[in-house]
Amino acid sequence: MPRRAPKWMYFVLILAGVYNLAWGAWAVLFPTLSFANSGMRDPDKPLYYPQLWQCIGMIVGVYGVAYILAARDPARHWPVILVGLLGKLFGPVGLAFGVATGQARPEGLITCLTNDLIWWVPFVLILWYAYRESHVSEATHPSP
Repeated sequence: MPRRAPKWMYFVLILAGVYNLAWGAWAVLFPTLSFANSGMRDPDKPLYYPQLWQCIGMIVGVYGVAYILAARDPARHWPVILVGLLGKLFGPVGLAFGVATGQARPEGLITCLTNDLIWWVPFVLILWYAYRESHVSEATHPSP
């Protein structure tokens, strides 16, 4: 039977889940406001971009649900955390590219601090823990 994950992992994933649910709900309910506060240019097509931003908010909120569910057993649910980490890596890379090419304002990078960057270290540590646990499990219970 696998060991119980360190308590801090549970709290980090619950916090990430609650944060993502709150941010996602804000983006869905107030798409124009959240778009502007994220450092984006004013949408050229007001009827199109709010729905796009709401869709992004919905995706972020769904990740929140996944993080909360993964909190119970981070080692077992490592794929959820890996996919979340990839999003938290690629999102800032895409936004940085947008800033570098003049398609996004630098203020948008501030959103990356709370949406992405602060989660890098804990998610990597959780994934490292899951990797180690899988090897401990294989060593104690080798397959036939």
